[in-house]
Amino acid sequence: MTKDLLLEIGLEEVPARFVRGAVNQLKDKMVKWLEEHRIAHGEVEIFATPRRLAILVHETALKQADIDEEAKGPSRKIAQDEAGNWSKAALGFARSQGVEPDALYFQELAGVEYVYARKSSVGVDTLQLLPEGLPALITSMSFPKNMRWGSYDLKFIRPIRWLVAMLGSDVIPFDITGVATGNVSRGHRFLGKDAVINEPVNYLEALREQFVIADIAEREKLIVDQIESLMKEKNWSIIIKEDLLEEVLFLVEYPNVLFGGFDEAFLSIPNEVLITSMREHQRYFPVFDQQGQLLPNFVTVRNGDKQSIDLVARGNEKVLRARLSDAKFFYEEDHKLTIEHALSKLENIVYHEELGTIAEKVRRVTEVAKSISEQLGCDAETTAHVVRAAQICKFDLVSQMVYEFPELQGIMGEDYATKLGEHLSVAKAVNEHYMPRFSGDQVPSELTGAIVSLADKMDTIVGCFSIGIVPTGSQDPYALRRQAAGIVQIMLSYNLNLQLSELYSIALKEHVKRGMKRTQEEIRKDLQDFLALRIKNWLSEHGARYDVIDAVMAVGFDDLRRITKRAAAVFSQLSGDQRSEFKLIVEAFNRVVNLASKAESDAIDPSLFVEVTENELYKAWQEARPGFVTAIENTDMELALKQLSSLKPAISNYFENVMVMAEDAAIRRNRLATLFAIGQDIKKLADFSKLVW
Repeated sequence: MTKDLLLEIGLEEVPARFVRGAVNQLKDKMVKWLEEHRIAHGEVEIFATPRRLAILVHETALKQADIDEEAKGPSRKIAQDEAGNWSKAALGFARSQGVEPDALYFQELAGVEYVYARKSSVGVDTLQLLPEGLPALITSMSFPKNMRWGSYDLKFIRPIRWLVAMLGSDVIPFDITGVATGNVSRGHRFLGKDAVINEPVNYLEALREQFVIADIAEREKLIVDQIESLMKEKNWSIIIKEDLLEEVLFLVEYPNVLFGGFDEAFLSIPNEVLITSMREHQRYFPVFDQQGQLLPNFVTVRNGDKQSIDLVARGNEKVLRARLSDAKFFYEEDHKLTIEHALSKLENIVYHEELGTIAEKVRRVTEVAKSISEQLGCDAETTAHVVRAAQICKFDLVSQMVYEFPELQGIMGEDYATKLGEHLSVAKAVNEHYMPRFSGDQVPSELTGAIVSLADKMDTIVGCFSIGIVPTGSQDPYALRRQAAGIVQIMLSYNLNLQLSELYSIALKEHVKRGMKRTQEEIRKDLQDFLALRIKNWLSEHGARYDVIDAVMAVGFDDLRRITKRAAAVFSQLSGDQRSEFKLIVEAFNRVVNLASKAESDAIDPSLFVEVTENELYKAWQEARPGFVTAIENTDMELALKQLSSLKPAISNYFENVMVMAEDAAIRRNRLATLFAIGQDIKKLADFSKLVW
């Protein structure tokens, strides 16, 4: 026999960004609790709005499954002493199984007698377990932010206002913070009334009658369908960003889409300002024409019906007008600011108490950017643009617009720098040096911005590491992981001929000038470990196998250009017809490297070759090496691997006919030296022993 199980937690409005995570957590806890208590069930559905978290478990068994199982314990030798008395091990086993020692018995298994216990118990009615289990489940939930209310000790995302808990038509009795369970939910705060739930299966329909669409997918479809219908009607283009849709989805219970407009005069403000005002501050969807031009309109979602929707639209227009008027005022006032005056203000803004002001950071970034540019061999014009962009990259932080809209840092800098006559590459770099801003974001579009971005990110990481701020676990308050990932992404996207160690040295040089709490060696080690993880992540995200990543990382990753190509070259041999042949090549490589580790010297004396195959291997290596070295220099790792792979027949013949560890010490050293030299070339590609077949 089964019945449906319904649990609804009614709350004050929950912040939209926490709702989905909360209801998913409720589902996970419910499923785990049912499994732990041996209660069979069918499909599990979740529902959520700003005011409720709910779960519906279909076909929930009305009784726990009975237990009748046999548990194996220690052997007779351990379970009993010579007199036949139970040992401590046997008594402990009995306690762990919940049986008396007299209930233990022996059975033979594979010729050895073991002690066994049989556990049997009749399942309890589910309705007896739920009144104790559900409140414990609810109060065990955790959230990014909690509240306490009244005189209660419970910490929860928002105050609990009602509870629905039912198994079939039966109410599951319990209470939390004075709120008792029942079969009555609450409808829309303004449009609906209480909703009586006769059976769990009627939950959605009962709420729908009270103007609540509790089904998340249904509510999302309603919003999207209405927006798309409006787009078609007005011939508009509306970009439905997932993060904005997600937030709006959990701000409403009964969605109705409406649109409004604003004065075209506001279009003189940069589009980014208007879009940010609408999306980030008002949760509006900006409207574009079919050519991608921003229109003086917006779309929003009302939490209610269509009654007086024109009045609601005018109210939204009034709010937006005030917001855009402020933005227009800030924008116009910022035009009175010169770059030099803005930079002087940075002298008084603390970046970090141990790392100085933002002005000091800018000076460090400028020196680092200049050194990177010189290291890359940039021409004089590019270097000049890099230096100027670095000098002014933070000037917009003191603008009124960025103070009001922090997410526009860089964007406003580009706009203001352009209007103040800076070179277009310089102005663009002021904006793009923050890129990539997040995972999946693009890198700067020009080398000038890429170099300044590298300098800024490297200065931040080295600065934090120098004062002991190194991310641990999930703690990363300065987003250093994102900054490091950005460094890797930029260097690989631009295929920069720059070693990581060189980048470390350039940044450390500037921090040494101000004095550091930690040694350069300590910081370098932390940087190496930190960047290694980012490189592994990048390789993994771009399709490299974990063993290939381990193999190429094991022999060094200072040159990012080469490690990606080494990974691609190795990976290309691990599938298709060449896989079996490549396995034999790798086995040959590994034999060389393993024996090479015993070498005492790398000096090879061909006059000490005794066997013909020694000469053959040495000759084959000498013939392949020029092509191999050239391929390495040109970062053509596929060709380099091909050159080394050509040694496989000679290596195989060598090991079949040569005793490497010869009794004659001179011959032995010479043979090991030969393998050592070849092994050094092999290790320029990968540690092939880490490949998994």
